Amino acid sequence: MQAEQFTVPPLGGGGGLSKRIIPCLDVKDGRTVKGVNFVDLRDAGDPVELAAQYAQQGADELVFLDITATHERRKTMIEMVKSVARQLNIPFTIGGGITEIADAEALLNAGADKISINSAAVRNPKLIEELAKAFGVQFVVLAVDTKYVEGRNMVHLNGGRLITELETENWIKQAEDLGAGEILLTSMDHDGTKAGFDCGLLGKINQMINIPIIASGGAGSMEHFTEVFQKANVDAALAASVFHYGEILIPNLKKELRGHGIPVRL
Repeated sequence: MQAEQFTVPPLGGGGGLSKRIIPCLDVKDGRTVKGVNFVDLRDAGDPVELAAQYAQQGADELVFLDITATHERRKTMIEMVKSVARQLNIPFTIGGGITEIADAEALLNAGADKISINSAAVRNPKLIEELAKAFGVQFVVLAVDTKYVEGRNMVHLNGGRLITELETENWIKQAEDLGAGEILLTSMDHDGTKAGFDCGLLGKINQMINIPIIASGGAGSMEHFTEVFQKANVDAALAASVFHYGEILIPNLKKELRGHGIPVRL
């Protein structure tokens, strides 16, 4: 599967393009897992099987995040990417443990359509620039884990365990300037709570930047998806447990969104 088969959305937040629904598969030791506020992980199934099911259901894209980068991770992830690429006809993004061009190249060669970077980009912002130059802006997704601390939105690393001195809004703007093609913004305060997305923060950041935003963290009902598209005008909404455990079925969700006048591909 070649990335160029897919039409990458043009840069620019919001707009009249179809909104994307993206299941996220957090992968640990070759299995899909899900927790609450980034802890208490439980098994949610085989990632390749889940990916195939989501493609059949009508997911627009998938995101796989390797949440425990071990020494053996590279080989495991590359084999998984090859298996997923054989099964899928929709774009998918791989993230976790990508620290240099060679890591990204191996995953893209194995069949991934985009790569997602997080901690490595904070430690070495030039990595964003290098990846954008090597592969093109549209292949580089910056994942940002944010938590509200003492009146400010702060970037966190290492699966949310380490707070940085970076304010979320400033970091995202810098990343856009360096060549990030898309932002995957996860609110740690909302993650796994099923209480709704952080529409206030998402809307604020969407006003500041001209690249697509994927909203992440907090999906618990179909109404939450409607709300994040209407209030924050994000380009895509991502969720994990509500899809993995069958609480929301993608065809039903898309019909619901259509009913509210939100453009989606059925």
